[in-house]
Amino acid sequence: MTNSEPLFERSWQRAWQGLGVTPPAGLLPALLAAYAEPQRHYHTQQHLAECLAHFEAVQTQALYPAEVEIALWFHDAVYDVKSKDNELRSTQWAVQALGEAGLAEAICGRVHELVMATRHEVLPEHDDARLLVDIDLAILGADSERFAQYDAQVRAEYAWVPWPIYGIKRKQVLQGFLQRKAIYATPYFHARLEQQAHANLCQAVAS
Repeated sequence: MTNSEPLFERSWQRAWQGLGVTPPAGLLPALLAAYAEPQRHYHTQQHLAECLAHFEAVQTQALYPAEVEIALWFHDAVYDVKSKDNELRSTQWAVQALGEAGLAEAICGRVHELVMATRHEVLPEHDDARLLVDIDLAILGADSERFAQYDAQVRAEYAWVPWPIYGIKRKQVLQGFLQRKAIYATPYFHARLEQQAHANLCQAVAS
């Protein structure tokens, strides 16, 4: 049993109980297998576990906690390092699974919106999406050792990109977060991680 297995089991049961339906057969192992694909170095079961652990600390802040939790399960379900539509394909898988379980279109629509918010192209408008995005970005405010590991993991996923190009593109992405009015949109994550995230990003951009 891996260290994350009890967390995964607890989260999976809680999410589907909250949704009030039974998950399609074989869905949990299929998702865990997806997060264990060999092309992944950061978008792995480690990242999923970190997100779910953060969610457990803030679940009472969500308007629809079960929807946020199941969206976290699916937010990186599809991850092709050379693709630009991973979030769309991930949310399509989510909506298909939720539909098979018999959930209403309104729920499927909200989960779709939540997963698509992790594209990080625009700041979310709704509280649940802001909470989920902050959870996804919590890695930016991790301690310096974990942040360095994360930075190396992302580089490994893009090992096929020549270093000069990668370095420029990566700094552009990180600068984008620094240029925001705030990295975190929710009071909980802003209070706990904003300062560390700012320090991590400044150091990464300067290196």
